[in-house]
Amino acid sequence: QVQLVQSGGGLVQAGGSLRLSCAASGIFFSIAAMGWYRQTPGKQRELVAFITTGGSTNYADSVKGRFTISRDNTKRMVYLQMNSLKPEDTAVYYCNAHQVSNDYWGQGTQVTVSS
Repeated sequence: QVQLVQSGGGLVQAGGSLRLSCAASGIFFSIAAMGWYRQTPGKQRELVAFITTGGSTNYADSVKGRFTISRDNTKRMVYLQMNSLKPEDTAVYYCNAHQVSNDYWGQGTQVTVSS
């Protein structure tokens, strides 16, 4: 059974930082591409960042230079370091694991950035 358990998030003032963590179990973590998505009410879930099995990363234009995704294969963890947060970063953030043709999701974590 695949499980992605998220932690982190919360309320922060604009300009602040937060780190999201995602612990994976039940999958071959080292061969799964991992990503972070976010969603606000009434909008589609959007990709924030992803990291391949080889460690290559890609970011949404809106977060480039502010967010950093990383993974630790020995701990089966993926992280999202979010710096210089803006009110428009407010959303529910989801951890994603993509393996072969399957997608798995974390439970979601609220991030709220106050102005």
